[in-house]
Amino acid sequence: MSDRILVALDVPTAEEAVRLARAVSPHVGGFKVGLGLLFGPGPATVAAVAEVGKPVFADAKLHDIPSQVERAAQRLAALGARWITAHAAGGVAMLEGAVAGTTAAATGSGILAVTVLTSLGDGDVERVAPGSSPGKLTSRLTRSADEAGCEGVICSARELGVVSQVAPKLVKVTPGIRPSGTPAADQERTMTPAEAVARGADFLVIGRPITGADDPAAAAAAIAEAVES
Repeated sequence: MSDRILVALDVPTAEEAVRLARAVSPHVGGFKVGLGLLFGPGPATVAAVAEVGKPVFADAKLHDIPSQVERAAQRLAALGARWITAHAAGGVAMLEGAVAGTTAAATGSGILAVTVLTSLGDGDVERVAPGSSPGKLTSRLTRSADEAGCEGVICSARELGVVSQVAPKLVKVTPGIRPSGTPAADQERTMTPAEAVARGADFLVIGRPITGADDPAAAAAAIAEAVES
């Protein structure tokens, strides 16, 4: 079960990211390199973290014209990213471009399509997609991801059932994971690790409950143990 945990290395420097990855590595399955690192120290952070020896996903949230997304995905795959994220809202052609980029890199990388951010509540979704809800919008975006040949989707644990119904073969990666008693912070649609796994999550993205702990390794071990039990 600990292999399902992907730690979000949302720290300021590549050195801190690598140090943190090494510390928690015995208790987790891989790591996320997000926008703060990709636009700070740079994309080479992906390669540095990958040297720890576990899968890394570059949470680039690509969203542009297909040709640009294809090039970006190819570069990130070449740096060692096991997965790369792209916004499903960019459309099928854009997602197909992302998939083409990883295929060209020939590294075994895959695309994870971002559906509805876990920081959005019902009212937020209504404003950007009138008449919709997180579940309905996730369903539509998941269909696009499946049609484009993506390996999986990023979705809230609350919408895992929707994804399973629409495209059961897609890998389901869930952020917004909060152990019991942990502040939600800027997340709206959260769930505990055990609940998310019970609902069918393949991977759990966990950041602050681990990285913000006094002892990140101990926090990671405790979460892994809770999921196991």
